[in-house]
Amino acid sequence: MKNRISISETVSWFLGLIIFTLGILNLILIHPVPGLTYVLFSLLFFPPVERFFRRKFGISIPFAALLVFALVIFWFTLGVSDLGEMYGL
Repeated sequence: MKNRISISETVSWFLGLIIFTLGILNLILIHPVPGLTYVLFSLLFFPPVERFFRRKFGISIPFAALLVFALVIFWFTLGVSDLGEMYGL
């Protein structure tokens, strides 16, 4: 059995780390509620958590849905939230 990392797993890790970072920044700079929300949302993107949900509950989120969800989070963070306004984005 080969341990191969697919492109979707790599992108999921990358998006999860970006959203986790946005959560930590919101937690420190803005307010704890959106920060904790982003940190919890970031867990959906990490492949080990996805495998856990698939194994325990039979729930699997399609990769395309994760991409759309990530775009909505980025749009909200940089366009509407205080974090985007703080840095003039």
